[in-house]
Amino acid sequence: MSAENQELRDAGLKVTLPRVKILQLLESANADGQHLSAEDVYRTLMETGDNTGLATVYRVLTQFEAAGLVIRHQFDTGHAVFELAGGEHHDHMVCVDTNEIVEFTDEVIEKRQHEIAKKYGYELVDHSLVLYVRKKK
Repeated sequence: MSAENQELRDAGLKVTLPRVKILQLLESANADGQHLSAEDVYRTLMETGDNTGLATVYRVLTQFEAAGLVIRHQFDTGHAVFELAGGEHHDHMVCVDTNEIVEFTDEVIEKRQHEIAKKYGYELVDHSLVLYVRKKK
């Protein structure tokens, strides 16, 4: 049994060809640090000769999100992008000119966020940090 099949079963999802193919695409993109939109997934499937419809792609991504397999990010780029869940925590920079997404980690920022929450009497349980950037000219 393939790793993708087991991941789907572990998430409580039936193993179907569209789900396996979409999960494989997301795993490949994740390895390259890419975040794919539903349209990116659909376009890639079409380029490889797969006839999975756009509605199916949206449905599968929504199922993956509900099952905790992917995280949906709604950056100010106009469309949602997806990445596999379960990786190491990281934050994002989004270029306002190109929509390029860069993942980064910074221990000083992480520590400071916990300190700020504590200062106000809270415990930080989760966060999302997105920096909107532009290449310097």
